[in-house]
Amino acid sequence: MKFFHPFTLKGHSEILPAGDYEVLVEEELLQDMNFLGYRKTATYLIVAGKGRTVMREISGKDLEAVLDRDRAANADKQKDGAASSLLEDLK
Repeated sequence: MKFFHPFTLKGHSEILPAGDYEVLVEEELLQDMNFLGYRKTATYLIVAGKGRTVMREISGKDLEAVLDRDRAANADKQKDGAASSLLEDLK
């Protein structure tokens, strides 16, 4: 998963840098079913730091919110860049 801008996770004050992050989803097999099924039990964002790696638990809803903010900020940045380029072309 790629983040284009620094971000924070709910419940943590640390600002994480932009970059690639791994997401780990734990699931459990649903028993006594007539079909194969799994239920998500936890989601973790893997954060590599100075000499150590930490798994930060995050809800799917909170992860989606962080990604939405990052995508929106990236879209705004691209729009600003396109507008600046257009202004330069008009000169």
